[in-house]
Amino acid sequence: MKWWWQGAGALMAAICWVAPTEASNGYYTYGFGTISKGMAGAGVAMPTDAMGTAVNPALMAHVGHRLDVGLTWFKPDRGFTADPPSATPPGVPFIPTGTFEKSDDFFLIPHLGWNKPLDSTSSFGVSIGGNGGMNTEYDLAVFGNFAPPGMTTVPTSIDMAQLFMGLNYAKQLNPEHTLGIAPVLAVQRIKVEGLQPFSGLSANPTAVTNNGYDYSYGGGLKLGWYWQPTQAFSVGSSYQTRLYMTSFDKYAGLLAEQGDFDIPPTLQFGVAYKPAPAWTTLLDVQKLFFSDIHSIGNSNDIVLTPGTISLGTNDGLGFGWQDMTIYKAGVQWQADEEWVLRAGYSIANQVVPSKQALFNILAPATITQHVTFGVSKKVSDHSSIDFSAAHALNERVEGSNPNTPFQTGSLQMKQFEMELNWSYRF
Repeated sequence: MKWWWQGAGALMAAICWVAPTEASNGYYTYGFGTISKGMAGAGVAMPTDAMGTAVNPALMAHVGHRLDVGLTWFKPDRGFTADPPSATPPGVPFIPTGTFEKSDDFFLIPHLGWNKPLDSTSSFGVSIGGNGGMNTEYDLAVFGNFAPPGMTTVPTSIDMAQLFMGLNYAKQLNPEHTLGIAPVLAVQRIKVEGLQPFSGLSANPTAVTNNGYDYSYGGGLKLGWYWQPTQAFSVGSSYQTRLYMTSFDKYAGLLAEQGDFDIPPTLQFGVAYKPAPAWTTLLDVQKLFFSDIHSIGNSNDIVLTPGTISLGTNDGLGFGWQDMTIYKAGVQWQADEEWVLRAGYSIANQVVPSKQALFNILAPATITQHVTFGVSKKVSDHSSIDFSAAHALNERVEGSNPNTPFQTGSLQMKQFEMELNWSYRF
């Protein structure tokens, strides 16, 4: 029963860990697991480590009995630039002029994965980690000109974090096909400050801003398929349902649908090909359905009129994000028995339309490209050290909004990340 105690330890870690999370593609991370991250998050068709539950649950029947524990150093540089308004008519608001950035902090994010074969064709596992989030804080009243002087507090900020746990079961149906299923449990928290000017536009004015942290709980399912017709070629796909979450009651007057903030569904498909024994090439396509969630996908490019309820309702203002399609390419080279090298690149469409600049000052999720590198070093017959590094290239979106008709500006973000993982094979 030793394996049972190992699984219980993983579950206890899930209960005890609370961590900030990393956002690269919208508010999703670009990949899961250090090995996959070294290849820009590609790997839905390649079994690698015990974090594979988050990529494709079916892969876990092929990774053996193992434990993966790691830590990510994540540094996002984000901000906005507000150009001087061309005119300042009375009663027409504008954003304070200048460039304002948040680049002086970093986050340490742990992850854990454990997998245990139940027999020769099936396995059970647990994976825990962050999937996405937003954290931006400006030491000024960004929306101070939308209200009488002194009404708006400082800072203007949003702090959202998510923690996910997947409980995986995978079954190899025959030598070629494997299926996997993973119930996914999720916890979210959010805190918003400095949005007092919007309280008068809300269906619930006391639940818009400065109410401290609020928590949301829920879950859904992740399904996976893995097909390996030959030793050189494999195909994989996974689908994560919408994760149904309890509402953020403290911010029911800010978020659409009375504080609803479900987690959008995702779909990923990919292939892996070995042109030579030491080389593996990967190509994945991933779709993130942000527009399915009203609080994320609803537009904010309408004129806010005093006396009109625009926040907290079913069709209330959101971030205006579009669905995102990400193309991921990766390569792995087994240099020798001890060393493995990896590289990757991903590119996606822009999730933030230029007319949605108002609320996205708080969440400038402009990233569309990642360049990554990875390496693994075998340290014993049972263990190895994995490392990955990523640079999310600086992306700027020229923005405007009808609520500041005489002003233009831009949103920008770039990111740096390093991750270290220890793997143990029992």
